[in-house]
Amino acid sequence: MIYMNGHFIPREEGKIDIEDRGFQFGDGVYEVIRVYNGKMFGTHEHIERLFESANKLHINYKENHTHLLAQMEELIKMNQLQDGIVYIQISRGTSLRSHAFPTGDIPLTVVAYTSKLIRPEQTLMNGAKCLLTEDIRWLRCDIKSVNLLGNVLAKQKAAENGCYEAIFHRGDIVTEGSSSNVFIIKDGVVKTHPANQFILNGITRRKIIEICNNHDIPFVEETFTKYQLLEADEVFITSTTSEVTPVIAIDKKIYNDEKPGEVTKTIQSLFLKEIEKECGTLS
Repeated sequence: MIYMNGHFIPREEGKIDIEDRGFQFGDGVYEVIRVYNGKMFGTHEHIERLFESANKLHINYKENHTHLLAQMEELIKMNQLQDGIVYIQISRGTSLRSHAFPTGDIPLTVVAYTSKLIRPEQTLMNGAKCLLTEDIRWLRCDIKSVNLLGNVLAKQKAAENGCYEAIFHRGDIVTEGSSSNVFIIKDGVVKTHPANQFILNGITRRKIIEICNNHDIPFVEETFTKYQLLEADEVFITSTTSEVTPVIAIDKKIYNDEKPGEVTKTIQSLFLKEIEKECGTLS
């Protein structure tokens, strides 16, 4: 079953008009919420960010936060999802093709569905290889827009080079990954790019900052360079689906003999406790 425009319907009955602005212009926003043990993690933060992204694009989504959350919980139950994701997408709706916003009261297109997804335990344990690539995306990366072609091209480049993730840089400044946030550790201090228009303020990113602040792990939110990235003691990336993934190599740079670092493993452990606090013990 899927959720579409206020109704639960079989997946095969879900149809999008060819003039939907999400399809033709990428004129929409989305969220991916992780589900563990049948429960959503970081739910309120994800829902709030969905509405924030819609507001930044002047998409007037009037749904009540609590009601939308209840609908997503019902969708999880209907699909008997234990471990996976809920995907939610809102587009500006269907209208005759024109770059300017449609006039009048055009109904939005709201779609949500669930997918099974197991935790990437081997990658979490053993770490991942990444590569550096120029950040060619637009200048409003803080909006979780369905416009993801720049991210897709970078992720494909990583895949073609046997890497898990591509790490972006604008000039000399490292921003984020194609589908993740990037953290470095140097002399015990954790650092990540500030939450501005050049990155998406990831929900897992926010959790890690809270963890550092709550457990006296030195943390700085400021920009860092490609040189600092490659000279770091440890590097890790974070996202809803990748959790806290150690980086063991970037291009030809090897970290810790291709083993996760100790600070990263500590943060992983503390993040797991946050998951279990909300969703119960993970098997």
